[in-house]
Amino acid sequence: MPIPQRDLARTTLGVLFIGVLIVASLWVLRPFIAPTIWALMIVVSTWPMLRWFEAHLWGRRSLAVAVMTLLILLLLVVPLMLAIATIVRHADDIVAQVAIVSGYLLSPPPPWVAKLPLIGEKAAEVWAQAAAEGSKGLLAQVSPYADDIAKWFVGQAGSVGLIFAQFFLTVILAAVMYAGGETGASAMLRFGRRLAGVYGEDAVTLGGLAIRGVALGVGVTAVVQAGLGGIGLAIVGVPFAGLLTAVMLLLCIAQLGPSLVMFPAVAWVYWSGDTGWGSFLLVFSLVVVTMDNFLRPALIKRGADLPLLLIFAGVIGGLLAFGLIGIFVGPVVLAVAYTLLQAWIKAGEESPAATDGY
Repeated sequence: MPIPQRDLARTTLGVLFIGVLIVASLWVLRPFIAPTIWALMIVVSTWPMLRWFEAHLWGRRSLAVAVMTLLILLLLVVPLMLAIATIVRHADDIVAQVAIVSGYLLSPPPPWVAKLPLIGEKAAEVWAQAAAEGSKGLLAQVSPYADDIAKWFVGQAGSVGLIFAQFFLTVILAAVMYAGGETGASAMLRFGRRLAGVYGEDAVTLGGLAIRGVALGVGVTAVVQAGLGGIGLAIVGVPFAGLLTAVMLLLCIAQLGPSLVMFPAVAWVYWSGDTGWGSFLLVFSLVVVTMDNFLRPALIKRGADLPLLLIFAGVIGGLLAFGLIGIFVGPVVLAVAYTLLQAWIKAGEESPAATDGY
């Protein structure tokens, strides 16, 4: 019987056509990719909550979807929009405060600063130098960067409308996914099974758990840190405590932490001459800044049974590679790769051929 000859040109053109079709489809859907990913992350993270509402609303999925959509608007979109709007609204006040700071006189460091272990002498030296130069000297060092920072903020302000549109598109897509979640989950499981059998299904399941764990760890930790930081700033009497709390929330979600707000606030309190409240805010800030070291891992571990090192590598690497959305994409990619690698190793250990030579 003659062996059928493979048509190399036909195969090559077929693969090329499929590749071009995939690229063209992604290019057409490019404006919707980011909102779709965000909606998918939200839906996967909050799916148990949807089922709970459905069970307590007479089994009506439509009512549960309406409640979840409203909650997303109230708990996610509205706070972020208010934070952005607050920052934009107080831009002039921030400039005015910077101008006022130029008239402040920094007092010399108190004696106890030099007695601090390890950093005392260096801190006292820097403090004394800043007091000698005055605030105008410090502003003179910062002023070369002020123009670039101002241009960046002006450029970002023009994209606020686009951010609003993407947020609302995310909410609409999330509502659609809530309505047909089982169908989408079944399709993903069938796709995983088609790629790698039962191990593909496990990878899809673990990817969903990774999304849920990271969302729980990152989201809750950001809210707790920003909330406690804002309370500390309000107690001490730092100006624009609400604005700074909104900034801290955005920084915590972006994995930059509240230290970029808390420690400058501590310096401002010391600068004002109130060393007692400054010391209180310093200790309070250290607690708030370091609490994510134990709160976030505990929350992530509850959501996904994955090595914490793998999760953290995914969060940080995803953030650097893909931006804010990479916080969720990174751990999912590593979770899927980790699952398939473990399955491949396990299959090799269980295969009889692996022990024939021993």
